[in-house]
Amino acid sequence: MKSEIIAVGSEMLTPWRQDTNSLYLTEKLNEIGVTVTFKTIVGDRKKDLVNAIRVALGRTDILAIMGGLGPTEDDLTREAVAEALSLTLRRDASMVAALHTRAAGWRVPLPPNNLKQADVLEGALVLPNANGSAPGQWLDTRFGGYRKIVLLIPGPPSECRPLFDAECLPRLREAIPKRFIASRTLRAAMIPESQADLFLAPIYSNFKDVETNILAHGGDIQLSLVCSKPSAALAKERVDELAGRLEEALEDWLYSSDGESLEQIVLFYLGLRQFTVAVAESCTGGMIAQRITSVPGSSRSFLGGAVVYADSLKYAFAGVSPELIAQHGAVSAEVAKALAHGIRLRTGATLGVGVTGIAGPTGGTEDKPVGLVYIAISDAEKNEATERIFRGDRTRIREFTTQQALDLIRRRLM
Repeated sequence: MKSEIIAVGSEMLTPWRQDTNSLYLTEKLNEIGVTVTFKTIVGDRKKDLVNAIRVALGRTDILAIMGGLGPTEDDLTREAVAEALSLTLRRDASMVAALHTRAAGWRVPLPPNNLKQADVLEGALVLPNANGSAPGQWLDTRFGGYRKIVLLIPGPPSECRPLFDAECLPRLREAIPKRFIASRTLRAAMIPESQADLFLAPIYSNFKDVETNILAHGGDIQLSLVCSKPSAALAKERVDELAGRLEEALEDWLYSSDGESLEQIVLFYLGLRQFTVAVAESCTGGMIAQRITSVPGSSRSFLGGAVVYADSLKYAFAGVSPELIAQHGAVSAEVAKALAHGIRLRTGATLGVGVTGIAGPTGGTEDKPVGLVYIAISDAEKNEATERIFRGDRTRIREFTTQQALDLIRRRLM
């Protein structure tokens, strides 16, 4: 079963408001084996909403429309659905009475425009709203010769989510064939998206019943695998089979088979070996430490670190000599190794990490361009530096450097 979500409201087409209900509904629909194939945001214009509803009904089985059920002039969802499906609206007397009772309880007169909330689509079932004045509606109808389920749900999250859980989910479970969804997320570090897809696509393209999506950001590749089957065991078996083949293809690029973050994996390996780590960061400005300490329990393995932006602090906190900086420059493999070695000795950590680079947008030269970074990992046996050049703006360079540093720690621990 396929579903689509339409969020109604011009305010969500501005930079200041966003649709969060659809994330909640997607999770709940997935739990009962329904995939969400489209999400649309439509402003408070009847013509646009009618068109969006007709398009959605032409490609989906279940359509959830959130918002536009209030009493104001621009609340047009009921009218738009009626026009899209050529249905009539009737004013329900019991709902009119309920609105008057609600207003009386607040000791305020009922404005005439509130009565439009009592308009019910022909053939629809009214869904009571325990948290607001706008009820929902359930419509089991036909469009283009096919069965369609249309849900009208209030927009405010405090009304939308409880109503969907109490009134929509039980009816959907009764109305649709039972399906189960299994999902896995594989994660790999520092492999370009195009390269990953080059040798992964021939594998996942043979699994037509598993939806595979690749998301790349900041040196991190996420492969999302989703499969819907009549039983949970069948869905899980199919996802696990594909996941196993992708894991083999990714080899040591892969760091997580079940969605864990890179910093979680680093801390897992540190704990497994009973190692500790400390960092001396220049161009990343504490981003490595921030990611590690965002994981609960990180204090067992992370001793601390220093942001050594100024050359004087490279000496004060990590013991990097001014002569070394003068000879090789602050951005160099030699200084990165000195940072890693110095912070390890001064903190007593098993591993020391040193990072230095040019994040831009200025400061680069022909020999040392913007994006050049050096990352060193030091332990009792060896101290090695890795050179990288990352393209992009300052934010992207710092994100990639942080990801690369964490991945180098992971590989050293492996």
